[in-house]
Amino acid sequence: MRFGHFFYPTSLDPAQDGQVIADCLAEAELAEDLGLDAIWMAEHHFVGEVAYGDPLVFAGAVAARTRRIMLGLGIVEMALHNPVHLAIQTALLDVLSNGRLIVGTGRGSNYNAFEYVGFGTTVGEGLERLDEAEELLVKAWTTENLDFKGKYWQVSFPLLRPRPHQQPHPPLARACISEDSITAMARIGRPVLLRYRSVPVMRRTLGLYRDTMLASGFDEAVVEENLDRIWFWCECHVAESDERAMEEFLGPFHEASRYMADVRERWNPADQPVPMAPPPLPRSAYGSSPDPDAPEVLMGSPRRVAEHIAMLRDAGARNLMLTNRGLVSKEQSEASMRLLSTEIMPLFR
Repeated sequence: MRFGHFFYPTSLDPAQDGQVIADCLAEAELAEDLGLDAIWMAEHHFVGEVAYGDPLVFAGAVAARTRRIMLGLGIVEMALHNPVHLAIQTALLDVLSNGRLIVGTGRGSNYNAFEYVGFGTTVGEGLERLDEAEELLVKAWTTENLDFKGKYWQVSFPLLRPRPHQQPHPPLARACISEDSITAMARIGRPVLLRYRSVPVMRRTLGLYRDTMLASGFDEAVVEENLDRIWFWCECHVAESDERAMEEFLGPFHEASRYMADVRERWNPADQPVPMAPPPLPRSAYGSSPDPDAPEVLMGSPRRVAEHIAMLRDAGARNLMLTNRGLVSKEQSEASMRLLSTEIMPLFR
């Protein structure tokens, strides 16, 4: 299995954003030193859900501080970007990182309609434009003398510069939630990024993706290659004991969830309905062993977290994007990463 450190640092105090960002950069170096496989970066704006906001600029700083570890954009909110400009930015990141970039895309935020409004667009427009935006992104990376005539973009130019380090372009994956979007990506052979919900849902989702690719004419080798490029996003916190891990993480997790619920209630426009984010499970939902049927955080002692990851592995997961959402102290986060590296990761290599 591969293990990624997912920077999703919630900052409830704007005055602390600079320190949170500095701590993330130091943690990126630690992730590489500890042998993790990837660093993932998200995009959210205006309310501190992700303190650095812009994953492209932040990834440039991470690229300069690391040498080996893969860099994943998880995700770029396509509704907020011009695809040609994004192609230039990601090609440059791929060059700066010597070909370590993975580009994860999605329509935009699932729950924050106010982000679309803040960039002068709508939830509906983001969905309508997504497929064409990705098509233009790929053609901008790969096409000389491009003349693109779409519904939303009409562009022409001689050649995108700089050229991506990885040819024909950096690996591309789309974040998906619904079965319809997962099957749509499987039909065209594109890897996906998925949110961990439960072990049975994970197993069913991977089976659906695999069966759809095979039914669409892809051979077993290509299907296996794609399954090996699917990443699951999970919250994770490890401490010396189950009780300590839950005490450190759950209180801040619930506080941040309430904060975001309040923001969404105030700022999401009524004429752009989006789903409500499910609240995190209470402490009483966690037993001494993980419940495979519940949307649990991967949380506890090394023994408990390893038991949970073994369930995910047996359900078919190969790559995990693990995040503490910046909700624990710098010292607690580093201790969790070290326990993951020394006590858990060797069990799954």
